[in-house]
Amino acid sequence: MAYLMQPTVPPGQMGLPLEPTLSRIGRENWARSYAWRAIRDAGIDLIFSTDWPVSPVSPILSIHSAMTRKPWTDDQPDNRQTLMEALDAYTVRGAYAEFAESWKGQLKPGFVADLVVWDHDLQAIEPDEMVNVAPRYTICGGRLTYAA
Repeated sequence: MAYLMQPTVPPGQMGLPLEPTLSRIGRENWARSYAWRAIRDAGIDLIFSTDWPVSPVSPILSIHSAMTRKPWTDDQPDNRQTLMEALDAYTVRGAYAEFAESWKGQLKPGFVADLVVWDHDLQAIEPDEMVNVAPRYTICGGRLTYAA
């Protein structure tokens, strides 16, 4: 079982207003809405993607959103994801979603070499600083496809 989610679309993320969405969801359903932590804790594969053109296509903005999402009220669950959880949701779980986990989604021998080299060490910066990160290089199938 897998659950596909776009981290940039919950109300309050990426400049989206809380209303009218929160009222339409209903307070009694908030704890189950965009419940990334409960999904992951239940052992369900959490897969991140984008909802472009409705939301930004940038994976780094989605990772930022997944790491910085705040509960709507103090009594709501914290659904933020760690950097490693967000990267897993985009890579390993993304490959699983397209039935390609036997040849992509990980850096290991025999797998296609799809990767991004960022201009910051993602593990060394605070989640709020993630919006300042940009790609230096993109490698797809072992070939350089973008260089800043």
